Amino acid sequence: MYAISLGDGAELRPLEPWHAEEFLAHLERGREFIGRFIPFGSQAVDLPSARETLQRYADMRAADTASHHGIWLDGKLVGGVLTLNFDAATGNAEVGCWLEPAATGRGLITRAMRILIDWAVEERGIHRVEWVAASGNVPSLNVARRLGMTRDGVRREAHPYRGERHDLEVWSILAPEWRRARASAAHNDH
Repeated sequence: MYAISLGDGAELRPLEPWHAEEFLAHLERGREFIGRFIPFGSQAVDLPSARETLQRYADMRAADTASHHGIWLDGKLVGGVLTLNFDAATGNAEVGCWLEPAATGRGLITRAMRILIDWAVEERGIHRVEWVAASGNVPSLNVARRLGMTRDGVRREAHPYRGERHDLEVWSILAPEWRRARASAAHNDH
């Protein structure tokens, strides 16, 4: 229905239940890589469960508590960005991402996340955007840095996953900081 160009043949589009077959194929290509630090997509192991996963996000979107957005590269779903714990009343939201290995290193997540954060801050009035990632997930933490986020702290051994307790780093950016960073980037582009 609509797509936002990310450049280089990539687009940000809504990721909806009718994409279940494509979503499952994407997860199968990247499951081990995507699941290194988080169980994202681990419940989607066949067509009905993939549809159920996407429906859960569609229901959260309808309830205004989360949203799911896919990244297509040359017409193929390769990852996405999302909001979680979205609370317009308090002005707080968490953002996250996932990507299959073949699509890494192209800046897709950073470009898609800029669009998502712009929407959250400017359209929805979100004041604090939070990013939470395992300390070992260096690519994810690098995106937080590139987005101009500040490391608020570390929740030590807070995430038991795959037999290991991972430290979780909490990063954030506040609306005035985001606006300053965007204005500075726009100024530097000229």
